[in-house]
This record gives sequence, C-alpha cells and structure tokens, in this order.
Amino acid sequence: MDTAPAHQTVLDEVAPRLRRLRARRGLTLAALSEATGISKSTLSRLESGQRRPSLELLLPLAGAYHVPLDELVGAPEVGDPRVRLTPRPLASGGTSVSLTRTPGPLQAFKMIIADRGTEPNLRTHEGYEWLYVLNGRLRLVLADHDLVLGPGEAAEWDTRLPHWFGSADGHPVEILSLFGRQGERMHVRAKPHA
Repeated sequence: MDTAPAHQTVLDEVAPRLRRLRARRGLTLAALSEATGISKSTLSRLESGQRRPSLELLLPLAGAYHVPLDELVGAPEVGDPRVRLTPRPLASGGTSVSLTRTPGPLQAFKMIIADRGTEPNLRTHEGYEWLYVLNGRLRLVLADHDLVLGPGEAAEWDTRLPHWFGSADGHPVEILSLFGRQGERMHVRAKPHA
C-alpha cells in the first residue's frame, strides 16, 4: 500500500516531467542553462531527481518553457471551477440568480423579469441600484421619469426615489443588477465611440 503523501508523489514526478519537456523542446542542458541562468549540473540533478525542485529553480524554467508553474510540476487540480447558480422565483414574477457568492455591501444578480403588467407599483428602500439590459426591452419608472431601455443600455439610481421596472412590451426582459444596501454607487468606465 502506497503511504506517500500526495505532495511527495507530485514532487517525485517533477524530474521526469522536466526531462521530457526539455527533450520535446529539443534543448540541450547548455542552452537551457543559458536561458535560465541555472548551471548545467543543477539542471542535470533536477532532471535525474538528485536535487529537489524549489521555486527559485522552477520559476526560471517555467519562464524558459513558457508554461504555467502548475503545469511544470503537474500540480493536482484543486477543485471544480464551475459555479452552480440557483435560480429563485421573484415575488412579482420572473427569476433571479444571485451572482455574488459571499455576503457584502454589493450584491450582483441576473434577472429574467416576466410581464408585470402595465400599472407600475412604485417602491422605495435604502440603497443604490445599477441595471444593465442584456435582452428585451425594460420599462423603468423612476420618480417623474418613464423610460424604456434596450439591450446594452444601463441605468443607476438611489433607491430612496420611488421606482419600478418591468417589461416594456409584454415579453421577458433579461438584466444584470448590482445593488448596494448602503447606497454605494457603481462606477462604469467605457471607451467613447469614435
């Protein structure tokens, strides 16, 4: 039964991996030494497993081979990078998906807003909101303003102003929403059109 720790197995595989990588690149120890500043004898001992790899040695090698360090050492994957989002129904119709994974002052949501009817029910609450329309046409009623936003358009406002938003034409609207409970303003930097 193999009782070596997982990191020991990874370290043991570095020497043959370095040897194979140099052979595939068609480099001599002398050429690699010149490119990295590491002596030929140290490189030879690294490739034979007689010298333990260290960051001081591996970083120049990763740079010379143009590979990420984790690929050079064959580090195990640390987990599944996929984010699994849970859609939640909106009380007023439609669906919301929280894009923010941790609690904090700013929260991000993707929403699909169903037709809420034509009579807006304006609300107020603490905070600041920023909306970006991904798909469809959004009707935004903000105090005395009645606006229609299309794909690629954004709006932001202090949520203490009476507001309501929904579909402008009876079809679902897909939006991104950033909301700050303490009234944090969003800052959007975009290149002006030429």
